[in-house]
Amino acid sequence: MSFAKHGLQVFDIPISILPTDIDDNEHVNNVVYLRWIFDVALAHWNVSAPDDMKATYGWVATRHEIDYRREAVLGDEIIARTWIGAVDSRRFERHTEIVRGQDDHVLARARSLWTLIARDTGRITRIPPHMVELFAAYMHPG
Repeated sequence: MSFAKHGLQVFDIPISILPTDIDDNEHVNNVVYLRWIFDVALAHWNVSAPDDMKATYGWVATRHEIDYRREAVLGDEIIARTWIGAVDSRRFERHTEIVRGQDDHVLARARSLWTLIARDTGRITRIPPHMVELFAAYMHPG
């Protein structure tokens, strides 16, 4: 799914909290948020990229910064939202918000760096212009 946030495209997916996501403090464990960041990034790639592009290229995360703002508990409706920030010759900066659907409160914000690899060699490769164009609607300046 995608929607406009401040006039710019954002990709989102619903997330279900599982009983195994809950830690001994009775809320979602911080490690689970990282899984959700991966889930929404992968979903965005899989929905957006054509099959030949997915067969040729893959992504590896090289950095994550996560700010935890509020807790999530079993029963919360969660939405993971993502968009693209800065792009250089080999990396996409990806932003993610984990939001509680009932009240639209931001539970966590993340900034990740994803590096493009060639599937045939497993090596870092340059981002082709047609890939940048494919994701242009999701690129937020600044």
